[in-house]
Amino acid sequence: MARSTKASYAVNRLRERSNNAPYSMVSMADGRFYLTLANIEDEDAAPQILGEPMEMDEFVAYVNNVHKQAPKKASKLDIAFEKKLQASKDKNG
Repeated sequence: MARSTKASYAVNRLRERSNNAPYSMVSMADGRFYLTLANIEDEDAAPQILGEPMEMDEFVAYVNNVHKQAPKKASKLDIAFEKKLQASKDKNG
């Protein structure tokens, strides 16, 4: 069950990014997943299958790349902190 939870969270985040578009996932008996999109205009139509069945990590990466999320806003302090962290990483190798 934990495997499908990671995948379902990815689909929930996709719905949020896409203004609640009717995306859903299908879990297959062999443990793979695929993404579907319901047809809003014709409720009797079968959902559109997006992509091939994939292993969980591949599926989550695929879903995360659909409707890319807008970059997070960062304050000047956040940017300065990130620069210091990067400089520290570069210095320590």
